[in-house]
Amino acid sequence: MANHKSALKRIRQNKKRRMRNKSRKTRVKTCIKAVLAAIEEKSPEKALEALRKAQKIIDQTAAKGTLHKRNAARKISRLTKKVAALQKAAGE
Repeated sequence: MANHKSALKRIRQNKKRRMRNKSRKTRVKTCIKAVLAAIEEKSPEKALEALRKAQKIIDQTAAKGTLHKRNAARKISRLTKKVAALQKAAGE
């Protein structure tokens, strides 16, 4: 256990940050699952709406520094690709 005041404060700060980051990452995973569930249902409208929400949440998480910007861009890109494929299949 830490003995210095500054080390004790650092422990408290790290705990708060870890909980905040964990919450944000869980939120991202949940919104991604919502998009994938809509894709599984073969519902382009639902998937598009879920994608918009997911994109906003992922971008916010990246802006806060919890996710790296390229990681966020990759997640959004992959989801967009899947939704576009679903729309194309539904349109044919």
